[in-house]
Amino acid sequence: MTTRRATDNSKALDAFIVAKAEIDTMLERLKALSDDHFETDPDEIHWGHVGTLQHYAGLLRRITDSAFKEGEHAE
Repeated sequence: MTTRRATDNSKALDAFIVAKAEIDTMLERLKALSDDHFETDPDEIHWGHVGTLQHYAGLLRRITDSAFKEGEHAE
């Protein structure tokens, strides 16, 4: 009879928690920046600001598409 030793996933769990905390911190910072209108004065908005936000949205879309299996990651 062969017995299998339980896999010790504690290191993987620790690394997962660290990565999750890093993501949570980034999301909190992005939310605060968004709440502050990305530090822009509405009277000074120009197309450069639009391009910057579209760039940010594209990067975030890549992440959400991957996480939710949407867009190019759809099954």
